[in-house]
Amino acid sequence: MRVIVADDAVLLREGLSRLLAEAGFEIAGTAADHDGLLTLVEAERPDVAVVDIRMPPTYTDEGLRAAREIRARHPATGVLVLSQHVRVTYALELFGHDPRGVGYLLKDRVADLEELAAAVRRVARGGSALDPEVVALLLGRRQAADGPATMTNREREVLALMAEGRSNGAIARRLGIAERTVEKHIAAVFGKLQIPAHADDHRRVLAVLAHLRR
Repeated sequence: MRVIVADDAVLLREGLSRLLAEAGFEIAGTAADHDGLLTLVEAERPDVAVVDIRMPPTYTDEGLRAAREIRARHPATGVLVLSQHVRVTYALELFGHDPRGVGYLLKDRVADLEELAAAVRRVARGGSALDPEVVALLLGRRQAADGPATMTNREREVLALMAEGRSNGAIARRLGIAERTVEKHIAAVFGKLQIPAHADDHRRVLAVLAHLRR
C-alpha cells in the first residue's frame, strides 16, 4: 500500500513517514506544500495521501484544498487529512457528499500507530475515518439543537463509531458486546433518525453525516 506524506514541518513529515513505514506502508514520496503535493500525486498515484490541513503559503486550509483537488482528479487515491485542532466545518467540507476514501484525524492520533495505520488502511480501501473528537462535537451540537436525546447512551456510542467508519465487528469489539447486538442498535439508530438501513458502510457514514449537518 503506497502512501505520500505532506507536511511543511520536516520533523513531522519524516517522523510520520518512518512510523507508516514501520507499519508496513511503502512511502511513495513526501511533499512540503500544496503544489508539491499535487505534482507528487500526479506522478506517483499513491493509494493514500496523508496531508496536513495547514501548509504554505498562508497556513490556513491549503491541505484541505489539496485534498479536494486530489479527490476530484484522482478518485482512486484516498486522502487522510491531519489537523491540530477540531474544525467541524473543515470536516464536513472535506467529506462533502461522498465520504468514500476520506479521513479527518487530529494530529494527536499520530502517536497511536495502530489507530493511525487502521485509518490509513480504511481510507485506502475506500472507507472513511472521522476523528472521535469531531464525532463527539457533532453529536453534542445535534443534541443541543434537538433538545432531549431520543437515543440511548449505547445507541449514541454506536452512532459515533459508525460515523468514524467502523464496521459492525469493530464496533462490537470496541464496546465489548455481540455483533448481533450491534446490528440491533444500528437498526434502532436508523429508525430513530429516519434513515433507511443499508448494507453499504459508505452510505451508512454518509447518512450519519448528512443527518448531523441538518
